[in-house]
Amino acid sequence: MTPKVEIYTWSRCPFCIRAKALLDQKGIDYTEYCIDGDEVARSEMAKRANGRRSLPQIFINDHHVGGCDDLFDLDDRGEVEPLLQAGSVAK
Repeated sequence: MTPKVEIYTWSRCPFCIRAKALLDQKGIDYTEYCIDGDEVARSEMAKRANGRRSLPQIFINDHHVGGCDDLFDLDDRGEVEPLLQAGSVAK
């Protein structure tokens, strides 16, 4: 199964750029939702992200990973690849 990776971003957000760079470096395909100034989209993102409104917000196989620092922490612990392999992840 192909992993489903989604990232909500703002185009000029340095943390968004950094998170996408890590995904790109690892060769991970993702769907980007650039929500610059779109408060409706940001509210929908916050519902998925347990109320978090900061950007980026990252999801792997519908599991809320969190933001940029959370993604880098997962990577440091070697936990990104196992999430990519999981068909569905319990929250």
